Amino acid sequence: MRNAAVPEVKTPANRRAFLLGSVATTLALVSGPARAQSTRMPFEQWVNAFRAKAVARGVSEETYNRVMGAVKPDTGVYALVARQDEFAEQLWQYLNRRVSDWRITTGKERAKQYGALLDRIEQDYGVDRYILLALWGIESGYGDVVANPQYMRPVIPALAALAWGEPRRRAYWEQELINALTIIDRGWSTPEDMIGSWAGAMGHTQWMPEVWLHMGVDYDHNGRITPFGDPQDALAGTARYLVERGGYRRGETWGCEVRVPDGRERMADRKTWRTYAQWQDLGVVRPDGSAFPHPTDRVRLALPVRGGPGFLIGQNFSAVMSYNPAFSYALAIVHLADRIRGDGPFVQPFPGSEPTPTITELQELQRRLTALGFDTGGTDGRVGRATMQAVRNYQLKFGITPADGYAGVGLLARLRAAS
Repeated sequence: MRNAAVPEVKTPANRRAFLLGSVATTLALVSGPARAQSTRMPFEQWVNAFRAKAVARGVSEETYNRVMGAVKPDTGVYALVARQDEFAEQLWQYLNRRVSDWRITTGKERAKQYGALLDRIEQDYGVDRYILLALWGIESGYGDVVANPQYMRPVIPALAALAWGEPRRRAYWEQELINALTIIDRGWSTPEDMIGSWAGAMGHTQWMPEVWLHMGVDYDHNGRITPFGDPQDALAGTARYLVERGGYRRGETWGCEVRVPDGRERMADRKTWRTYAQWQDLGVVRPDGSAFPHPTDRVRLALPVRGGPGFLIGQNFSAVMSYNPAFSYALAIVHLADRIRGDGPFVQPFPGSEPTPTITELQELQRRLTALGFDTGGTDGRVGRATMQAVRNYQLKFGITPADGYAGVGLLARLRAAS
């Protein structure tokens, strides 16, 4: 993520192994909803030609013919890619929406419900249970949207469309389609059960097929690996990912919020690693004045927004970024983890920020917008795309700038005053 006053908050994930921006640029040029970006042959002919490549990489002909012979390409993925940049959020908005009252409350409930499982995973992999809970909460709402057709779609038709029709990253999409077919070939899933995002990420912690195949763990010992259903496999596989691909270190924290002395902001180059004790000697301290718990651990300094809070971040923060390379995403994960643990919000505010709205406040905001004719898709106190679009439409109608779609306490106050 770039160090800028208006931070990049889009979240193209490393585990998905591609950049949304470049794909969006490519697919935005699609001439029609039913056409691929670069179609050198009809889809049926491409399926026949692709068979040899899939079989050469280990997929049985029987599986290939059964699955691909019946598939129709989900060309709707092209429009979904093209609209990824519809909403732009400042970092504090990004954090407020993801480290929400609902996710904190539900995360604490899941911590109790799955305490025994989280004990085992911590013992086996050394990954902080609250980091896993935060990943679970942000990736799928603790499994709540795993099979929701509003957010998820059949993966095989989506990957087939991308492998057939996206030329710049065709090799990547082809390999992920083969990975998905391999999963089916092993008997771990069926085409009907493989539901995920338009890009093919599936389950509780949104695995791409490659991650399912190579990082998955049969943690419940039922003979197959799955990111769906009981979350044992998903959470254990995600812990394995953080350790093996992210370099997660047992017993270390991710870092903490800090206060940086005036005039020393240039120390935040994100490249210089020092111990907590060395940073403290330079005047970098915790905003509440408490001591650093592990003074010999090595960390680096980040100031994502000028005038906002600073952070000392260690290797385990980098491990979270291996799951998704956006700084904003990693900060949301570790902050949500701390809030579920019982810690408070950041001490220092971001410039121009608002407090995080409660579930009750968001429900009231949704009710008021819906009553005015701006459909939020429900009044559950959770902000999804429908609520953001309703807010944006309201902002556009009444000339509120920026029309950013942010559902916050400032907008709620305006709605109350207008009534």
